Amino acid sequence: MFDPDDLAEIREARDHWESETRGPTVDRFGEREDVFRTDTGGQEVDPIYTPADVADLDYEEDLGFPAEEPYTRGVYSTMYRGRLWTMRQYAGMGTATETNERFNYLLDEGQTGLSMAFDLPTQMGYDSDSEMAAGEVGKAGVAIDSLRDMETVFEGIPLDEVSTSMTINAPASVLLAMYIAVGDQQGVDRDQLRGTIQNDVLKEYIARNTYIYPPEPSMRIITDIFEFCAEETPNFNTISISGYHIREAGATAAQEIAFTLADGIEYVEAARAAGLDVDEFAPQLSFFFAAHNNVLEEVAKFRAARRMWAKIMDERFDAENPKSRQLKFHTQTAGSTLTAQQIENNVVRVAYQALAAVLGGTQSLHTNGKDEALSLPTEESVRTALRTQQILAHESGVADTADPLGGSYYVESLTDDLEREAFEIIEKVDDRGGMGRAIESQWVQRQIQDVAFQRQEEIDEGERIIVGVNEFTVEEDAQDADIEEVPEEQERRQTERVESVREERDEAAVEAALAAVREAARGDENLMPSLVDAVKAYATTGEVCDAMRDVFGEYQPGAAM
Repeated sequence: MFDPDDLAEIREARDHWESETRGPTVDRFGEREDVFRTDTGGQEVDPIYTPADVADLDYEEDLGFPAEEPYTRGVYSTMYRGRLWTMRQYAGMGTATETNERFNYLLDEGQTGLSMAFDLPTQMGYDSDSEMAAGEVGKAGVAIDSLRDMETVFEGIPLDEVSTSMTINAPASVLLAMYIAVGDQQGVDRDQLRGTIQNDVLKEYIARNTYIYPPEPSMRIITDIFEFCAEETPNFNTISISGYHIREAGATAAQEIAFTLADGIEYVEAARAAGLDVDEFAPQLSFFFAAHNNVLEEVAKFRAARRMWAKIMDERFDAENPKSRQLKFHTQTAGSTLTAQQIENNVVRVAYQALAAVLGGTQSLHTNGKDEALSLPTEESVRTALRTQQILAHESGVADTADPLGGSYYVESLTDDLEREAFEIIEKVDDRGGMGRAIESQWVQRQIQDVAFQRQEEIDEGERIIVGVNEFTVEEDAQDADIEEVPEEQERRQTERVESVREERDEAAVEAALAAVREAARGDENLMPSLVDAVKAYATTGEVCDAMRDVFGEYQPGAAM
């Protein structure tokens, strides 16, 4: 890309600048005491970057153009000039009625996609009246106990006009079945349903621990979803392979890329082993990344991940469909960077993180509310978070051209560095027998824990400044915070609601539907049709999950993958 003679002159000129211009200035005035390095990876950042730092860059092979391999510069030819990213605000407000109200509020405020948060009992496959649910109903999101709750959430919201992302994993098949059932009730053709289920169980074993079934049946459920949706709901993303929670647990940017793509490799291999053709299901794969505070490192991370996935799908899986090689992803700003101290500062953090996601070419974006370190966000903080995206889209100019930082010597160098480091990590995963074996041995978890421990030590010792926490602090009264509170009687109301569903439904139809779920689980037929039938009979989330528990059992940490 660069003439060798020109590069030699640039290197000579840089040495001269270092010794004659920069050097004397540093000797006289010094530099800040900060350690100049990337936020998580620890790579030292040079004082300046030149073409010499990207001397091996091949434009066509390493960059290309948007919508052309290797997709470094984006997966769509027009990027945001054609269509802005989908603006989602993660929302789930205790009860289905409250969530419906919040969804309608967000749509009225200009949100272009819905993002659904579920409470912990739902995430673990328990009904609100289960002993296991006590004290947690509606606390972290909406409680979905039956199809009636899902009907209420989407009352007045036509599913052929919105895209819905559901952050659900172990019971993803059940919640997807409910969403399809609501679409059927609305008369929406299944091929018009758009959205994403997270459905990423591997990262649950790594970082979140909201798993239900052992890995083998969990992977079977996922591949059944791949097969069913390829036929029935081809515009619905069947999995959001999630690096977000891996990063939130403490991973570096390179580890986030590597472990996320390694999970993706595991899912593709499982689907192929189940007899699926890669080009039939791979276009419906999507990814989910975090956006942290180091803007340029995050931009480079997104660019490197796109380029790497294109190589992986080509070289490992011989994918022929270009859409199979395109890494499309949702981004959420980093919850782990939000502070309970001086929560107004979180508005600034979120804005920078959102900027990084857009500069990196995300397909959809959630911006956290400033108060999410304390509670579910208030309407005011959600509106500010959404306005952050709208200002980026319509006032900042960053959406006017594709990959605006492409060609930056620093960003290109950092993109190369992150790709190189991430591929080295994937190679170590391969050496351990793949991601399943690497998780089973706890190797992946240890890598992340070591980094998280080191980061916390740096914060505790003041080597890493967190504004408002270990530097630039003020005295605050915690009682002054305006936070969203979950009413105590909410759990009682939701419990009564699920009990009324059981009283009103056809019990014989429910038992027959649950028996069909167990039969499908014991055999090798696709589970999804029986799940759709079960939820349409108003079998509850817990009952359907228990039917599969009866066959698959529950995962015990330390058990063989």
